Amino acid sequence: MPNSPNPFRVLFICMGNICRSPAADIIMRKLVANEGLSGRIAVDSAGTIGYHTGKGADPRMAATLTRRGYSPSGSARQVLVADLDAFDLVLAMDEDNFRDLRDLAKTSGQREKIRRFTEFCHHHEATAVPDPYYGGDEGFEDVADLIEDGAKGVLAWISQQLPA
Repeated sequence: MPNSPNPFRVLFICMGNICRSPAADIIMRKLVANEGLSGRIAVDSAGTIGYHTGKGADPRMAATLTRRGYSPSGSARQVLVADLDAFDLVLAMDEDNFRDLRDLAKTSGQREKIRRFTEFCHHHEATAVPDPYYGGDEGFEDVADLIEDGAKGVLAWISQQLPA
């Protein structure tokens, strides 16, 4: 994307797009805005399934994010093959999502954009962002900690890709 007038586009993916990926979307948007990069980095999220399409974030995740100073917004949608062309970086929250995205990809160029979110974590030794949906409030807090860590790493990596 060197010397491109278009923003760098990052897409966060979990299964239903109501817990992990919208949290990453919301956290990343705030980090991007705080760095004054809103016009240079575009952020979105989606799920590998369409069951929750049109719904907002899980109320427990929304409450966790609100307590941390974020403003939950947006609604769930399912990832499309076209997203793999439209986005520069597609980040899977766990191995199942990673495999589903790789199966969805039609070209090697699309597959090259798909990475694991936890590759960008600096303070957590996780290989996946666990799905907190069936757990208690503590699981949502742990996931938010992990996503805040990884989102900072994602932002640092993307910042290196941006033209000066």
